[in-house]
Formats: sequence, C-alpha cells, structure tokens
Amino acid sequence: MACPLTSGYILDCKESLGGLKSIRLVEWDNMDTTTVVAGVSTITMDAGKKFWKYELVSQTSSWTETITANVQNGTIYYQQEVTMVLNKMKASTRNEILLIAKNRLALIVEDMNGTYWLIGRVNAADITAGNGTSGTANGDRNGYTLTFTAMEAEPAPTVLSANVATITN
Repeated sequence: MACPLTSGYILDCKESLGGLKSIRLVEWDNMDTTTVVAGVSTITMDAGKKFWKYELVSQTSSWTETITANVQNGTIYYQQEVTMVLNKMKASTRNEILLIAKNRLALIVEDMNGTYWLIGRVNAADITAGNGTSGTANGDRNGYTLTFTAMEAEPAPTVLSANVATITN
C-alpha cells in the first residue's frame, strides 16, 4: 500500500533562528493525555501536575530529530535528542539533576522561533548522558550538560503556546 504525498516544499523567508530558549520537564506518567491533530499536540495533565520550566543561556542548547529506517525490515523511527546546558555548578542544581535522572520524562522544548515541540510523547525520554565540569580557565563554563533521548514512531509534534501556558509552573 502506498502512502500518498500531500504537498511539496517551497523556500520560505530567511528569518529562522537556531537554538533553544527554554525546556520544560515533567515526569512522563503525570501527562494524562496527548492528542495530535495535523502535527499539533494538545496536552492535559494529571490533577495538580505541571511541567517545570528551565531557562537556557542563548546559543548553548539544542534538539535534534534523526530519522532511522531499515528498508529491509520495513521499519522507521524518530530518535529525538535534546542537549541542555545549565551554567554554574551548585548543590541545588546537582540535586535536581539527580531527580531528573531517576525519571522517565516528557520534554517541551521552546526554540528561538517561539515554536514548542513535545519530546517523548508516547515512549518517554530518558537522560542518556551528561557531565558537570568546573572548567579550567577563568572564562570556561562551570556547569552541567545533560542529554535526553526518546525514540518515537512519529516525529515530534508542536504544542500551542496557549496550551504550554496552562501546563507550566
């Protein structure tokens, strides 16, 4: 059975920016439902539960979605990877990272264009790598780099900003 194409691609204005503004995290089990229509997700949360917002320093964090296909097996999946940089090593951040690492998560990443993307919608995301460093020279980063990975059957959907506002602490 063929999957019919529905549109082409037209070059747009050169006004897109790279990088992330913020990342929101929640324990994956605290999402009640997610519905996706035409690539846009609507999220409802369990009673009293919300995403936590982590603000990011400009030009430090990113997310990537890699399409992985096996033609012989007829399989395809989307590996979503988020790299989050948090400056300044301190006990409170260390303690939060310890909790993050113990959970299966859902992430909402806000890119520099104001678009929100839901990572780990169906299968959750896990912290898969990270480090903390003091730096060497005075101008080096002192802080943490965390990597989250999710593997999903579909690409990450967007989330409307109005929905994000109602589900964020």
